[in-house]
Amino acid sequence: MQRIDYPAIGETLYTSKLPNGLPVFVVPKKGYRKSFACYVTNYGAADRRFTLAGEAKDTPAGVAHYLEHKMFDMPEGNALMALEAAGANANAFTSDAMTAYHFTCTQNFDEDLRTLLRFVSTPYYTQESVDKERGIIGQEIRMYEDDPDDQVYMGLMRLLFAHNPLRDDVAGTVESIQDITPQVLYDCHRVFYHPSNMALCVVGEADPEAVERAALEILTPESAPRPGRDYGPAESLEPVRTRDERAMEVSAPIFLGGLKLGPASTGPEAQRERLTAWLALRCLYGRSSPAYLRLYDEGLLNGTFGCSADYAAGQGFVIFGGESRDPDGAYEAILAEAEAVGKAGIDPALFDRQKKAAYGSQLRALGDFRSLGVNLAEGCFAGYQPLDGLRELEAIGCDDASAWVREHIVPGRAALSVVRPKEAKT
Repeated sequence: MQRIDYPAIGETLYTSKLPNGLPVFVVPKKGYRKSFACYVTNYGAADRRFTLAGEAKDTPAGVAHYLEHKMFDMPEGNALMALEAAGANANAFTSDAMTAYHFTCTQNFDEDLRTLLRFVSTPYYTQESVDKERGIIGQEIRMYEDDPDDQVYMGLMRLLFAHNPLRDDVAGTVESIQDITPQVLYDCHRVFYHPSNMALCVVGEADPEAVERAALEILTPESAPRPGRDYGPAESLEPVRTRDERAMEVSAPIFLGGLKLGPASTGPEAQRERLTAWLALRCLYGRSSPAYLRLYDEGLLNGTFGCSADYAAGQGFVIFGGESRDPDGAYEAILAEAEAVGKAGIDPALFDRQKKAAYGSQLRALGDFRSLGVNLAEGCFAGYQPLDGLRELEAIGCDDASAWVREHIVPGRAALSVVRPKEAKT
């Protein structure tokens, strides 16, 4: 394995690429008893249309999430129960961009790692178990439909995107999952769960050579072509519509505003782009920014407010929001701040403070084993190395962040999703 030292942050990365195409990343943490491992596929809910060997495939909404539910099934029993019996805390998640299977443990790491690799690479779906899971996932979908946070988010995605599958909920719909069969699951596992489309990331008290050896012994040695993704026709930077509002059982109005950033870049420039966006948004709307403090004092924002730049399904987008007594007033004030900053530029003193705070945030994140492990996989799929982040951060200046705001936070490209309380019945 190749060893890469990061003396500025006190970390060492061991990495290799196996003959089957699997990238392996290990960040040893000496002095810790805890270890975290994740085996992640570059396959999320948005990857519904794809091509392999020139053949086009179209799958129902919700397959990636359905697969996540079914992957713990093994011919000899449930892998989640086996990991928990060995003392590990195991789980999985599906996003629009990836599906990750992971565990944290303080003992039996080698055994748990082999269990993880074995069950994720072993598809086992019976008609009976798939039919049973359909009812469970259907209940989960109905819960999402009653969740105001999920609905305000999906409302925004449908305002922003005309064709991209980001418009659709990760779990799909009650109707779409009716078309998910064992054969659909086997086909998608064959395409997306090959090691060449995955990443194995370990953080903690682990021997890098032993991690690589386990992967070599358990996983297929053969390489395979990676699937091509099809997210639909190109998206413009304009939203489909600019406003969506619905009434639900909430105690206070909640809102999400957002804008599209355009096609997401890949490779080393992707890291710089994401860090620039992060710094710019901290300066605009971070908890210590002038705009946030002013709007908080005016009662337009509260502690639920958040803002981020996200990247999935070939697209970048900004979302911001939270609770507000006046969602439209908060939305307009937030966009007005961006327009003013775009013209005048970010205050250099504010930028310096936020950049120092960002350094601290990056350093603290190195102690979060789960976050670091998932970030390693995310960076791998996007073509950059997250541990280079502090060095990349150093190269970003105030003018870069100001230019990013001026280029991307354009009021005419924004949309607003609102969930208001239902009117009380009299």
